[in-house]
Amino acid sequence: MDSEASGSTLLIEQLQEVIFGQEEAVRQLVIALLAGGHVLLEGVPGLGKTRLARSLAHFVKGEYRRIQFTPDLMPSDILGNAVFDVHGGSFEVHQGPIFANILLADEINRTPPKTQAALLEAMEEGQVSIYGSTYPLPLPFFVVATQNPIEYEGTYPLPEAQLDRFLMMVSLGYPNEEAEQKMLMEHRAGYAQYLERTSPVTDIQSLHAEIRKVQQVRATAEIMEYIVRITRFSRGFEGVLLGASPRAATALLDAARAVAYLEGRDYTVPDDVLEIALPVLRHRLILDANSEVEGIRSDDIVANILEQVEAPR
Repeated sequence: MDSEASGSTLLIEQLQEVIFGQEEAVRQLVIALLAGGHVLLEGVPGLGKTRLARSLAHFVKGEYRRIQFTPDLMPSDILGNAVFDVHGGSFEVHQGPIFANILLADEINRTPPKTQAALLEAMEEGQVSIYGSTYPLPLPFFVVATQNPIEYEGTYPLPEAQLDRFLMMVSLGYPNEEAEQKMLMEHRAGYAQYLERTSPVTDIQSLHAEIRKVQQVRATAEIMEYIVRITRFSRGFEGVLLGASPRAATALLDAARAVAYLEGRDYTVPDDVLEIALPVLRHRLILDANSEVEGIRSDDIVANILEQVEAPR
């Protein structure tokens, strides 16, 4: 499968030339795309979250839309609405910005739950309902939502049902010194000019074909049992109020298949699960009050779970 994965491999390489010092986050983003899921990008301002989504759309030659989530944003601002045509005597549907291949939901936690929920059907079913009629979304349809983990004033935390719709929560940290120096040297050239000089490395049709191939990657009964043991172990783990759901297990399997595909294999191994377990599970664990007081993070819990659950040989 080495040649088959070349498009997505080139995509990772090209994105890493634009987003400095975020190699792991870039790889995880492409894994989520190949797995047919959606990503919640978490990081403080200025780390390149918006640039990452825009660059992804550019390099896959996909339709890109950005929605700035604000307290006054309405569901119709996302989905679209019906406008009465006085000449035709009927309602005409105007599709909203959600009809895109890559949708950037910027600062998603700054809009009320009613508007956040407008994404639920789209993310789960790949379709939206506008005034009683259902409209399919383009394929692939990939939501990249961003949020600031530090600033809470004026925000509406995502409910568990919404969080569970994201295949992964990808965390962006500060780049290392070398990457930051490179960022400054490249700054004068300008980001927009760079995109003009570069060409897409794949297209939507090829990407959709790769997504279908990821779904064909084999997972043995041992791998599936390993995933189930991980998710079930989280439910009774000390410090965890609410553990990983069965949906988390299917998400982990899908993501592990995408990892195997990127590695040029048509079968999964335990290391595929280990590589991607943290971004798949970190946002699905609800910690109890004692853990929060003690400053224990869900990342710490996931790491402990992976250490204690024995992987198949």
